[in-house]
Amino acid sequence: MTILVTAASRHQSTMGIAEAIAAELRTMGYDVDVARTDHVLWVDRYGAVILGSAVYMGKWLPDAIEFATKNQRTLQEKPVWLFSSGPLGWDDPVPAGGPADVADLIAATGARGHQLFVGKLDKHELGFMERLATRAVQAPKGDFRDWTAIRAWARGIGNGLGPRAPYIAPPVAEEQIG
Repeated sequence: MTILVTAASRHQSTMGIAEAIAAELRTMGYDVDVARTDHVLWVDRYGAVILGSAVYMGKWLPDAIEFATKNQRTLQEKPVWLFSSGPLGWDDPVPAGGPADVADLIAATGARGHQLFVGKLDKHELGFMERLATRAVQAPKGDFRDWTAIRAWARGIGNGLGPRAPYIAPPVAEEQIG
């Protein structure tokens, strides 16, 4: 079974989460493709789909919503999971809660679940309006992504899917052997 992990990301933080999910699924023996939502041409060839988006102003990015809408019928026929990346901070992430449109996205895709992950904010990557918005909500800067939680969520998905190829460790070059 080949799994598609796709996400919409403005500053690559959410794509980093998508890559980590894919890497974990690969260690479990799954064949996984990772791509931005606006780069995916065919969804029907995948056995399962994991769709994510960065959350801005409480909503998913338009590219992710467009992907879900355009592929709605196909997604409803497959195992689908959704994830969001948005709140910032360790103890009391800002803003609190998940995206406003996630219930509609779950209904539209038939998703088996949704997971909200804290994200990353590097103010140097932001445009002027984004800097103003983060200042207004007093968003903390830094990388708050919880890689352990991300990998655990991916393992939960992998454990719930069907057959997979056995994991074979990549060969080690002779000069790497001590």
